[in-house]
Amino acid sequence: TAESLPNTGELSVDMAANCLLSEDQFLCSICLDVFTDPVTTPCGHNFCKNCITTHWDISDRCQCPMCKKVFKRRPELHINTFSSSSEQQVSKPGEVPCDVCTGTKLKALKSCLVCLTSYCETHLEPHLTVSGLKRHQLMDPVENLEDRMCTKHDKPLELFCQTDQTCVCMLCSVLDHKTHEFVPLKEGYEGKKAELEKTEAEIQQMIQKRRVKIQEIKHSVKISVQVFTALKESVDRGLNQLIKEIQDKQKTTDKQAEDFITELEQEISELMKRSTEVEQLSLSEDHLHLLQSFPSLKAAPPTKDWTEVRVRPSYEGTVVRAVAQLEETLSEEMKKLIEAELKRVQQYAEDVTLDPDTAHPNLILSKDGKKVHCGDVRKFLPDNKERFSVGHCVLAKQSFSSGRFYFEVQVKGKTDWKLGVARESINRKGKITLRPEYGYWMIFLRNGNEYKALASPPVRLSLKSQPEKVGVFVDYEEGLVSFYDVAAAALIYSFTGCSFTKKLFPYFNPRLNYGGKNSAPVTICPVSSTW
Repeated sequence: TAESLPNTGELSVDMAANCLLSEDQFLCSICLDVFTDPVTTPCGHNFCKNCITTHWDISDRCQCPMCKKVFKRRPELHINTFSSSSEQQVSKPGEVPCDVCTGTKLKALKSCLVCLTSYCETHLEPHLTVSGLKRHQLMDPVENLEDRMCTKHDKPLELFCQTDQTCVCMLCSVLDHKTHEFVPLKEGYEGKKAELEKTEAEIQQMIQKRRVKIQEIKHSVKISVQVFTALKESVDRGLNQLIKEIQDKQKTTDKQAEDFITELEQEISELMKRSTEVEQLSLSEDHLHLLQSFPSLKAAPPTKDWTEVRVRPSYEGTVVRAVAQLEETLSEEMKKLIEAELKRVQQYAEDVTLDPDTAHPNLILSKDGKKVHCGDVRKFLPDNKERFSVGHCVLAKQSFSSGRFYFEVQVKGKTDWKLGVARESINRKGKITLRPEYGYWMIFLRNGNEYKALASPPVRLSLKSQPEKVGVFVDYEEGLVSFYDVAAAALIYSFTGCSFTKKLFPYFNPRLNYGGKNSAPVTICPVSSTW
């Protein structure tokens, strides 16, 4: 007890620092008791000579229990003179102070479960040197040592009752719990710690499953949007009603996905909080604290089974009939996808110039072959077989019969125009029918706001904004012709499933100038990404 200790209150901190041992120097990490015949391994760690020798005798390999360094041969052990000293520290807020110190309280180094007292390095000396006190049970310093005593028998809590799952003293085991099963605190501690580790692993697995489910839900929503862009087919005049129905269902899908994600994130937050508590408790070396705190962590974690939870894409049963005008339903995510797509196709940009030998006599071409507009006077030009005699159009000099190619055309300021690609074998002298079956893949603007894709039948295009620069991309082998609003990073229309077997030429038609209303030229622009 404190009364049995010598009067050391007058010892100075300096004297203690010069003659006493620091915490990590006087306890063997194997037997957890004061060193007996202390020795030092080559890696610098200290043990009782008998402890380390016995440890190596029963181990498969020779290694340091502290740092796990492996020795090929059993190393020579050096005698530890134990002459080092340490500097004691004044107790800070949150640290356990020495119960014996008068005046300035030093930081406690150990607590004695027999004396129910915490000692600084100076006042701990008798427990390390006096034979009777050396048998006392020391532990890392803790506050409220009385909580470690049985309130009924005033004895240390040394056993764990597995029947009642509680800590008891020796008298409890033979009186109140005599028919129960007991284990030492350390064994009970290790068992519960193993349970905590298992619980932690289960929590982490639950967190991971919920994160995977969030990604699955997000992917389902993303696929739902992507499908809209892929479904490009002709529809009748009931398209607007169909689009509205798709939009309503997509909102329901998005709301359902948001609700699922919110619930999953809440469960993850709860599980992460629980994981932190379990991790902190599992790191504790305080047997009693772990055992007493363990029941509070056994509260049931989220148990909802998310395995069968699904977000059903809104296109199921409905959106399969949607076509090109689905741009009106595109979300911000869709714009990002189109931006990425546009960046990709711009890599196939070609330097395209106009071929004057194909130009209609009313067309006026710039010297560099990059601009064309329609004049009012028909020029007298050779009527060669390549020249258009009816349509006010012109082809590019360049042709393509494989691979991918891309070009951009500025149509800013125009009220009418036609753009696309044409097959080499098209009719240039008589009536021209601008349809894929006749070798044309075109879109056009008429009357300043009427956009159409010249498919079979033609498809009216509802665009969010009027394109000022149009990008044209062709994938010859895939049979794809796509038109983009470059500034808005939006897909205007795609001809899919085309069958190309002959040369394709870029096609330009600035249309009539209509008394100056449509006099702005169609201009082939250099390609540069703006994102």
